[in-house]
Amino acid sequence: MRLHVGCAMWTHTPWQGRFLPHPLPPGERLRSYATWCDAVEGNTTFYATPTRNTVESWAGQTTPDFRFVVKLPKSITHERRLTDVDEELRSFLEAIEPLGPRAHALWIQLPGSFAPTDLGTLAGFLRRLPRSHRYAVEVRHRAFFDDARSERLLESVLARVDAEWVPFDTTTFFQSPPTSDAEREAWMKKPRVPRRSSALTDRPIIRYLGRDDTARTIEGWRHWIVTVTEWLREGRSPTVFIHTPDNADALMLARRFHEEVRSGLPELEPLPEPAPIEPAESAEPLTLF
Repeated sequence: MRLHVGCAMWTHTPWQGRFLPHPLPPGERLRSYATWCDAVEGNTTFYATPTRNTVESWAGQTTPDFRFVVKLPKSITHERRLTDVDEELRSFLEAIEPLGPRAHALWIQLPGSFAPTDLGTLAGFLRRLPRSHRYAVEVRHRAFFDDARSERLLESVLARVDAEWVPFDTTTFFQSPPTSDAEREAWMKKPRVPRRSSALTDRPIIRYLGRDDTARTIEGWRHWIVTVTEWLREGRSPTVFIHTPDNADALMLARRFHEEVRSGLPELEPLPEPAPIEPAESAEPLTLF
């Protein structure tokens, strides 16, 4: 019984010297992060396909059961909108090959303008993908959440290739106006869609956005604690990514989420113990409150 948890990145300035040793050379940062969490979102690949040497370094810093959910480049999903992308896709798949089993799912995040009328394009793209990988699709067009027929059609397209629908739950974040610069920036950029909590496969993936107030973040994920616990009891193996607008406490919050699920499921395999560091005298204590 495995629950994997992680964050949107494995290196973040507010974590240095607080959660993770500082300084750390680039080739050791992911290794240190992986003592805290056993999954990470591969957001950097959205902006550029990494070199094979870079990906080999990622693999070398993690164990085979570590999970990368790797985002397809925006040139494929946003610029070409899944059409005429064979060369870009081939280059991307070759680059990430060194991850091996660590590439838990290839993440197809679609733009908000990608509508139900585009489902034929998505279906054709998914059919052409190699079956050597798992796939997960994130949509942001409101019709997929508000219109039952559009929802069913998308689920049908995904089910044909055993792909997962990745929800980005921002409902807690949008419950009240922003109170910090990071929250104000996120307010303008993050999708405002209803919560979705149905799994299509045995490996669901959740992205949850809380607030910079850690207590509000924890209160807002109660629904997911229940849902993830149910999935685990059904034999599924979920991956949950915890976000906040500034992500300052995201690393600790991800572990807190895992601990809350495990408190109700003691048989759940625990996370590894974080690598110890000696905090500076002026550093804040490692507490959420």
